[in-house]
Amino acid sequence: MELLKIDRLSIGYGSEKILADGIDLTIEKSNLIGLVGQNGVGKSTLIRTICGLQSAMSGSIQIDGIDLSQLSPKVIAQKISVVLTGKPDSLNLSVLELIALGRHPYSGWLGNLSKKDKEVIDRAISQMEINYLAKKRLYELSDGQLQKVMIARALAQDTELIILDEPTSHLDLKNKIEVLDLLKKIADSGKAILISTHEIQLSAKVCNQFWCMDFGKDLLIGNPVELIKSGELQNYLHIPREILT
Repeated sequence: MELLKIDRLSIGYGSEKILADGIDLTIEKSNLIGLVGQNGVGKSTLIRTICGLQSAMSGSIQIDGIDLSQLSPKVIAQKISVVLTGKPDSLNLSVLELIALGRHPYSGWLGNLSKKDKEVIDRAISQMEINYLAKKRLYELSDGQLQKVMIARALAQDTELIILDEPTSHLDLKNKIEVLDLLKKIADSGKAILISTHEIQLSAKVCNQFWCMDFGKDLLIGNPVELIKSGELQNYLHIPREILT
C-alpha cells in the first residue's frame, strides 16, 4: 500500500542551490529502503525535506494522500518519525526517559503518559531488544546501544514511516548488522523505513529497494541485489564492479 508519494520534487538550499530535481518516488508499507550515494549529493537534504524539516524548492510530498505542506508539525510527527545523526542534547536522561519523548506528539510537552503510551513504550523497548538497558543513563551506553535506544524512541512515536540518517555510522560491524537486522524485522511487521547509508553491501542484504543518488543524474531505483548483480549500481556510483560482487 502506497504510504508516501513524491512528485517532481526539487531539493536544495535558497533559490539557486539545487541538489536534485524532478524526483518521483513512492514508499509502501512493509518496505525497507536504502538511500545511497556519495557525501554531498543530497541524501540528508532529501530526508529533511521528506520529514518537513526543510522546505521543498518545488514539487510535492504526500503522506496518506495529504500534501505535507498542509499538515501541522504535530500531525507530521504522528505520521513520520526521524532519527538524525548526532547524539541527544542531554546524555543524563535515562533510556526510558528518552524513549518516552517519542510520545510527545500525543501526550504533549507536560509528558503525562497514559496507559496506552506506556504500552507503546514497552513494545518499542522489546522490539529493539533493549529491556536490560531501560534504567541506564545515556552516558553509560555504547554507541551501538545508544543507536538502538534512538530507534526505540522513533518506534515509540508509533508512525507508519520511520526515516533514519546514517543509522549505522560509527558502529562496529557486529552492531551494524544487529541494527540493520532489527530494522528489517520492524519493516516486516508493517512499518515503512527509509535509511540513508554508506553500507551498501550490508544494506543490500536487508533492503527491499535502493534509491541511488549521484550529481546531475536522475535517481537510480531498483532491487539492491539485482542492481549489484547487473553492475548497474557500480556504474552509476562509479564503484569498481569487483568490490560489490
